[in-house]
Order: sequence, then C-alpha cells, then structure tokens
Amino acid sequence: MASVLLRLTHLLTPKTDIVIRIVKYVLYDILQNRMLLGYTLFLLAVSFGLFNLGGDSTKGLVGLLNIVLIVTPLVSIIFSTIHLYNSAEFIELLAAQPVRRSVILWSEFFGLATAMKLAVLVGIGIPVAIFSPDLTGLTLVLVAAGLSVAFVSIAMLASVLTRDKARGIGLALLLWFYFALLYDALVLFLMFAFADYPLEKAMLGVIALNPIDLSRVVVLLQMDISALMGYTGALFREFLGTGTGIVFACIILLAWIFIPVFFAVRFFGKKDL
Repeated sequence: MASVLLRLTHLLTPKTDIVIRIVKYVLYDILQNRMLLGYTLFLLAVSFGLFNLGGDSTKGLVGLLNIVLIVTPLVSIIFSTIHLYNSAEFIELLAAQPVRRSVILWSEFFGLATAMKLAVLVGIGIPVAIFSPDLTGLTLVLVAAGLSVAFVSIAMLASVLTRDKARGIGLALLLWFYFALLYDALVLFLMFAFADYPLEKAMLGVIALNPIDLSRVVVLLQMDISALMGYTGALFREFLGTGTGIVFACIILLAWIFIPVFFAVRFFGKKDL
C-alpha cells in the first residue's frame, strides 16, 4: 500500500498531464501481467500454425477468423473485468484525490485498450504481415483490434454495474456468450419464423446490433466468398463493399467502442465508492 501511495503522489505532481500519467501507469501494470504475455504467445503460435498447416493464405485467414471472433472477445472481456476489480483500491485512491472520475475511467480504458491492441498486433499482425500482406489480411487485423477494444469497453460497463467480482465476471461471460453464440441462434430463429417476408434489408440493421457478426461479414466480404451467403451475401456486398458500407461498418464499430464506456463513465460518476 505504501508503494502505491508513493506512486500516486508522484502521479499527481503539479503541472503534469494526469490522463497520460494514469494511462502509462495502467499500461505498465498490465504489460507485466503474465496472462497478457501468454495470450500474445498463444495468438502468435496459433496464427503461425494455421498459416503453415493450411498451405494457403486464404485457408489460414479463414481459420484465424474463427480465433478472432471467439477467442479475442472472450479474453478481452474477461481480462479487462478481472483487471478492473483487482485495481479497485487504486481507483478508489485516485477518486479520493482532486481528479475527476471520468478522467480515471477513461484513463483505465485507454490503458486496457492499448494493451489488448498490442497483443493482437503482435500475435496476429506479425504472422498476417508475413503470410498475407494484402487488404484482406489488413482487414482481419483491424477487425481483431477493433473487437478487442469493443469488448474492453463492454467489460468496463459490466464492472461498473456491479460491485461483486464474481457477479461482474459472470455478467461479462454472459455478455460474451450472448454476442458470440446466442445472438446467432436468435437471428436464425427469426429468419425461420419470418421466412415468408423479405428480411434481406432488415439484416443490415440486425448485424449492426452485434459487433462480432458485423466483423465476420466485413472480413468474409473481403475474402470474396460472399456467394456462399446467398442473396443476403450479395446484398451485403452491394452495400458493405462500397465506400458508404465501409464507413457504416467503421461507425458502428466505433459506436460499440465508445458508447459502453460513455455509460460506464456516467454510472461511475454517480456510484458510491
């Protein structure tokens, strides 16, 4: 505790940029975590393995896409949730100082987001740059980084909503399960239930409600296998394959990144610590 107070005193010295100082401290603390190192090495090993076993860069990218859509969001939301609960004392100490609560939470977010993006850029970016240095590979890496940050944001909201660590982690797992698995089942049920109605255009709005589905569609369209998705895939290519569609996808992913953090900051500002 004494070492934390000493660092906190140094952190709040006059004429310093508080946000940058907190982000640096959070990032330094996270980079020392063995779980993050193990996650980075896991992504690196799996990425090289998929590219070498597949014998084809496209097959490697398809296999890597499954890792990006399942493992990356899961690790990001669980790691971020655990880190926030473990940093509760540090956050409370900062809140007792003349520092705005919004500054504290945004700093925690930027620190976590930077760490998770670094893990993705090293673990996935390096193999993709070697085996598939094209637009499809770049899209996959950007989608992986964006999904990581989006689920860091969702983890912050889940952590702020409940004090209990076990409930917070449970809520984070439940959110991941909903976005990664349950959401697709619900969409499939709706498509069967309303099969007699033209749902193709409505599906454009449906995928916006799930960052994982949106990321999947964007990467698959870049791989030029949208024909396997039928008429809906052709509709996605017609819209998301254009400049307007790319801008739309980027805006939706940015919304999934910043909206949960915005509400987390609002709740945290009113929360009784």
